[in-house]
Amino acid sequence: MTLSQGKLVRIQEKGQVTLPADVRRRLGLKKGDLVAVTETDEGVLISPQYVVAMKALDRVGRILREQGVDLDEMIESGRDIRGELLSEEYGIDPTGATD
Repeated sequence: MTLSQGKLVRIQEKGQVTLPADVRRRLGLKKGDLVAVTETDEGVLISPQYVVAMKALDRVGRILREQGVDLDEMIESGRDIRGELLSEEYGIDPTGATD
């Protein structure tokens, strides 16, 4: 990834900052998109939210693989637990069987 030269932007009323169009275009940011704002030793880092989410999911996946957990097994386990909760808490048969 190539970092562009620092560009000066003015802080508007209520702390608003307009990101330069070429930066928004490179990052694929559109009106209404979410960004994460992180304070660093060097200043402020603005990251597209999908990047933050993907990094978090990648980290979770890496940890699960290290623990020997398979994603399909984890999903099935979640279904089993959900079924047990439905049965215990609400008396609902998760298989849909009726008496």
